[in-house]
Amino acid sequence: MDIADVKRQARAAASKRRAEAHEQLKDSAGLVLAERGLPPGIGIVSGIVSGFIPYKSEITTVPLLNRLRRDGWRSCLPVVVAAEQPLIFREWTPGGPLAPGAWDIPAPLDSAPEVMPDVLLVPMLAFDRRGFRLGYGGGFYDRTLEKLRALKKVVAVGVAYQAQMVEEAPAGLHDAPLDYVMTEQETFRCA
Repeated sequence: MDIADVKRQARAAASKRRAEAHEQLKDSAGLVLAERGLPPGIGIVSGIVSGFIPYKSEITTVPLLNRLRRDGWRSCLPVVVAAEQPLIFREWTPGGPLAPGAWDIPAPLDSAPEVMPDVLLVPMLAFDRRGFRLGYGGGFYDRTLEKLRALKKVVAVGVAYQAQMVEEAPAGLHDAPLDYVMTEQETFRCA
C-alpha cells in the first residue's frame, strides 16, 4: 500500500475520533488553550499569529486569538488561493467580518491586508509526538510551511484535541513537521 492509500484510510478513523472529542469538548477546549497561551520558549514575544475558524469538528482557536490580541499580537487567518498553492494570510481581528472561502470555510474579506505570520496555529485530523500531522490531503500547510520557512523563522503549532493523537501519523517526503502541539490536556515540543 502506498502512502496516499495509508493516509486515506487513516483520515477516516481520525475524522471519527475528532468528531467524538468535539462533541464532548467543543465548549471548553478552546477556553483551556486561551488560558494556557502559546507554548513557552517559542522565541517570539509578539508578532503575527495565524489561527483558523473551526471547520467541521476542529477545535476552536478564536479564544486563544482573542487572548493573544490582548497580549499585543496581530492575528490573521489562512486563505486558499488555488489547488497545489501555498496559503496566503489576511489580517483579521476576532469578531471581524468574514466571507465564505474555499469549501465555504470563513475567510477574511479580500480587502483585508495580506500579512506573513510568525506563528501558525495549524488544524489537523491526527498528529504524533514527532510533529507529523494528518490533514485533509490538499498539502496546503505543507507547501505554506516550506515557503515561509525559506523566508524567515516561523513556528508551527498544531492545535487539536488530545484524542487526535496517534502513535505514528503517516508521513511522506513533503510533509512539513510541526514545532509544537497544543491540546486541551497538554502542550509539547515535537521530537
